[in-house]
Amino acid sequence: MNQRKQLVVVGHGMVGHRFVQAAIERGLTETHDITILGEEPRPAYDRVALTSFFERGADALSFLPGGAYDDPRVRLRLNAEVVAISPRQRVVTLASGEDLHYDELVLATGAYPFVPPVPGKDLRNVFVYRTIEDLEAIRAASRKAKVGAVIGGGLLGLEAANALHQLGLETHVVELAPRLMAVQIDDAAGSTLNRHIETLGLRVHTGAMTEAVLGKDKVTGLALKDRNPLDVDLVVFSAGIRPRDALGRAADLDIAERGGILVDEHCRTSDEHIWAIGECAAPGGRMYGLVAPGYAMAEVVVDALLGGGVGAFTGADMSTKLKLLGVDVASFGDAFATDEDALEVVYADAVAGVYKKLVVKELASGGYELLGGILVGDASSYGVLRPLVGSGMELPDNPEELILPASRGGLELGLPDDAQVCSCNNVTKADIVAAVSDGGSCDSPSCVTVCTKAGSTCGSCKTVVKKIVEDHFASVGKVVDRSLCEHFAMTRQELFEVVAVHGYNRFDDIVEGHGRGRGCDICKPAVASILASLLNHHVLEGSNATLQDTNDAYLANLQKNGTYSVVPRIPGGEITPDKLIVIGEVARDYGLYTKITGGQRIDLFGARMEDLPAIWKRLVDAGMESGHAYGKSLRTVKSCVGSTWCRYGVQDSVGMAIELELRYRGLRSPHKLKGGVSGCARECAEARGKDFGVIATEKGWNLYVGGNGGAVPAHAQLLAGDLSREELIRCLDRFLMYYIRTADRLQRTSTWLDEVGGLERVREVVVEDRLGLGAELEASMDRHVDSYFDEWKATIEDPEKLARFVSFVNAPGTPDPNITFREERGQIRADLPDGPVSLGASIPVGGPR
Repeated sequence: MNQRKQLVVVGHGMVGHRFVQAAIERGLTETHDITILGEEPRPAYDRVALTSFFERGADALSFLPGGAYDDPRVRLRLNAEVVAISPRQRVVTLASGEDLHYDELVLATGAYPFVPPVPGKDLRNVFVYRTIEDLEAIRAASRKAKVGAVIGGGLLGLEAANALHQLGLETHVVELAPRLMAVQIDDAAGSTLNRHIETLGLRVHTGAMTEAVLGKDKVTGLALKDRNPLDVDLVVFSAGIRPRDALGRAADLDIAERGGILVDEHCRTSDEHIWAIGECAAPGGRMYGLVAPGYAMAEVVVDALLGGGVGAFTGADMSTKLKLLGVDVASFGDAFATDEDALEVVYADAVAGVYKKLVVKELASGGYELLGGILVGDASSYGVLRPLVGSGMELPDNPEELILPASRGGLELGLPDDAQVCSCNNVTKADIVAAVSDGGSCDSPSCVTVCTKAGSTCGSCKTVVKKIVEDHFASVGKVVDRSLCEHFAMTRQELFEVVAVHGYNRFDDIVEGHGRGRGCDICKPAVASILASLLNHHVLEGSNATLQDTNDAYLANLQKNGTYSVVPRIPGGEITPDKLIVIGEVARDYGLYTKITGGQRIDLFGARMEDLPAIWKRLVDAGMESGHAYGKSLRTVKSCVGSTWCRYGVQDSVGMAIELELRYRGLRSPHKLKGGVSGCARECAEARGKDFGVIATEKGWNLYVGGNGGAVPAHAQLLAGDLSREELIRCLDRFLMYYIRTADRLQRTSTWLDEVGGLERVREVVVEDRLGLGAELEASMDRHVDSYFDEWKATIEDPEKLARFVSFVNAPGTPDPNITFREERGQIRADLPDGPVSLGASIPVGGPR
């Protein structure tokens, strides 16, 4: 009998964990016992999503929540620091003095944050941004800090800035290069990203050299060369990473010129029994600082240890797509047009904050191939474009059509079978199709993700995976499962029609007649939205109150410290001085943070749950009503001052905005809705960035639909022009009700517009009434208008509904000690609790202060 071999893995980060997963899945544990030595106190976790730790907590990021692998031949040891390797004896030595023998050794020690040697780098409140422990320390310090600075404007630097911003600090980003993300994007893209980030309230300083961190014991400022110092009390260094190759150096392994353990194409070091993968390795002398190349190296080593020797690491796709501070940024292929024959195709929309560049090369045939590209502000096409790089697929005659919005002649392009869809896990379109074809074991996109790992790492390709699966099913005549969830084998649109036809008004009746089980957090809110759209009843009415999520359940938006916001409706942005005074008095008496928003409203933050009825009674008594900021419904209809004041205005935009907001207030829908009305073509109300936008003309009104801001901005498209008031309202009634009846759950109008058949199809239904639904859609809207009531007024008048606004059931008068505030700029600011906020947290009574 062959003696089992001992395989030791040093490092249990993302790449080390991936290596162990691959070893188990591919059968390496049949011949090897594996010991993993993790230096950190916790198992591997998702460093790519590190910033979400503040919202989700450490357990949600963990790749191994139970702390052990299912295979008994694999042992994970945490808090196990390796301090030396003896290649000749094949022994690793731990900090505890223990020696472990190995037959094969895999180094996956990763990288460490680079901190430049500036004076003051060792002061209190100076941090790096690499581990969960780092984030815990930053969060603790942020409770007493007000202003933070991040040194470094690359990928990790902007992630760190996002963390400080989430913690409520005024945040500065200091970058030595002339632009943010200098390695990934060009100057124009950097300028677009800069504008996005500064719009969020962060300050960006590019071309700025840090000379010193100021302070005696603790940070008091940041000195910049040839610039005024910054007054900060917390600093995070995120100026790049360096490979952790110290163990390899001490063991006399070959080291690359710029650092990193030198390995061959099989990731073998200069010692035949030692391998290196991930950021500590330098294949061909180059360190790769992304997770995807590390995963590829892990697979190569498993292949070599199995005796295959077929796999080789000869380089990696350094493409990246991520969301930085809510802004989509992507870079792929030859983004900087280094090929001498490269041509650049650029689309830029400074108003929408979108920059897109394709780098192409002309082929001998006269067509073009794609070499690379950059996307900022809208990276929705990344999943299709990136796989085209190196695919050999010829682009359209007009490559700009690939990055233009659909409203400007953009088009979609199919992927070739060998196109790499998931770069993190090297999964091609053919791999995905094979998983769902005859002989494959998958019957859904989620199953494909499990089987092929496509979309399981950064998640940026999930939408493409879903589309490939659904397109394949459609091509072979297989019914695509578009079930709302496991409890309802129908789409939201089908469920809407079922509820409408049968006249249901209770979830229990619906699930009994057309579903199964007890429902879930997908179908319950969806049914609640459908019932609210059809019946316009109170969301807290009877048993249906339990269907709502936290925001609807208390008619207010839950904030990060467990308090709620109060948002009265201000139609069209017009408000009387008396009502302004009442809002100010309420904010003063209840100690609320007050902010005028971009949607022409005044938001009041920091309200305790038990204070909400008293606050709203004062607002309702003053003639105000709920702004529905908590629901998937109409939020605002923004307006400019229009012809009543502006010398350029050609129509009364304020009057029209007020009429539309009052008409559609309380209208429940699949997603939140926003509108805008501009009094002339100068477009001061930004109407074309809204779900419906109205722009005045000399002859009437132009109606635009399908726009939105948010994570993936979209410009609204012209549905009809020069409409009279009556025509405008008729078209809008039809459009909104058509959307409510046919859209999927949580689907924005921009996405729905594409899926329902595009602008022309919507025009046929809404404007031309080709389906004969016009009168029915208008009647549905009339029913909504006629049955409207203010939810907060109804709540105040109903003792049964008021009874839910209590603190702790067994001590209703006891304030929650976990809710605390600090003062900043003359107003309260939330102090964050440890860990993520629980959506079911009890909130204490406050009362006027």
